[in-house]
Amino acid sequence: MNYLPIADYLPHRPPMLLLDRVVEADESHIVCEVDLRVDSPFCDGAAVPGWVGVEYMAQTIGVLAGWRALAKQLPIKIGFLVGTRHYRSYVSQFQMGDVLRVTAVAELLPDDGLVAMRCTLHSATDALLAEAMLLVFQPDDLEAYLQQASPAGENASALQ
Repeated sequence: MNYLPIADYLPHRPPMLLLDRVVEADESHIVCEVDLRVDSPFCDGAAVPGWVGVEYMAQTIGVLAGWRALAKQLPIKIGFLVGTRHYRSYVSQFQMGDVLRVTAVAELLPDDGLVAMRCTLHSATDALLAEAMLLVFQPDDLEAYLQQASPAGENASALQ
């Protein structure tokens, strides 16, 4: 299947657009890839720290949300990483030249916008590099959510 460029599925823009392509997707899972280059965000010239894997995972989940929205002819919406359980990186760094495969599989997809996804990050040789359970939230109405979430009813539209 042919997929659109990553930027078409996410509200992110460079330099914070960390993924390179969608490999496969359906309603409850997605696989994306990252090509690590010297100009990759968070790169120190030779490697990217292992903790960046959690952001690769979060963006992969965002791509799934965008893919699902576009399939239903809906606009791309902003989502929030609420938290993670047990993020484990089995390497301290991801090396330049590596192609990372990031998979996210839905564990819980209720209708209230809160989603639990089991995520893994593998090398091109299929070695498990990192894994986690991520919780993300995508409100139906971002402006109303920000108004409700702001302290003392302050105008939250300035956050956009």
